[in-house]
Amino acid sequence: MIITVDGPSGSGKGTICQLLAEQLGFHLLDSGALYRLTALALQRAELGLDNESLVADLARELDVVFTVVDKQARVILQGDDVTQAIRQESIGMLASNVAAMPQVREALLQRQRAFAEAPGLVADGRDMGTTIFPEAAVKVFLTASAEERAKRRYLQLQGKGENPDMAIILADIQARDERDCSRSASPLIAAEDALKIDSSRLSIEAVLDQVLMKITEYRQRVAR
Repeated sequence: MIITVDGPSGSGKGTICQLLAEQLGFHLLDSGALYRLTALALQRAELGLDNESLVADLARELDVVFTVVDKQARVILQGDDVTQAIRQESIGMLASNVAAMPQVREALLQRQRAFAEAPGLVADGRDMGTTIFPEAAVKVFLTASAEERAKRRYLQLQGKGENPDMAIILADIQARDERDCSRSASPLIAAEDALKIDSSRLSIEAVLDQVLMKITEYRQRVAR
């Protein structure tokens, strides 16, 4: 069973996917992390975005391991725990540019599909339900207003002891949304059969309840 949760940055899909995977006992795919890892590897190699084939080769050869330590997802790149490093704003912006490259998306296509193993998979991304797993049993498109997502990111950075600028965060989110929605390769759009949820005024628990209800409906339909 494959469950996809797509949506823009800051919509809460990462949290929802982790909760779903834990509650259902399913595998978890954070597809966005693969693009962030490519961006980090690109930065560490001091390479630019001018050679798409080179970036695609870098993505294809990533030495990456996803694991869970004390119920927390960890990302290991070449033996180095980069869980926090790939969440930097600069890496997120670079990853958005990397994700717009058709050759990179093709390089990571089969790698993402290989995560689909028994008993099931929860896939977090931007094109999981449209391109990677169009046959998914349950598809969710989770969004929130740009202002709400900027506020969430602002509070998150404040909690880490940083002094963020709300205007810059909002501008970055809007720019990333524009790139994600307008790219030619797998743009950020909701699958036609996806459950669409606006989380702007909803708690994580309320969103989770809606998704679990959708999963229950699917299982009941299949069992008939």
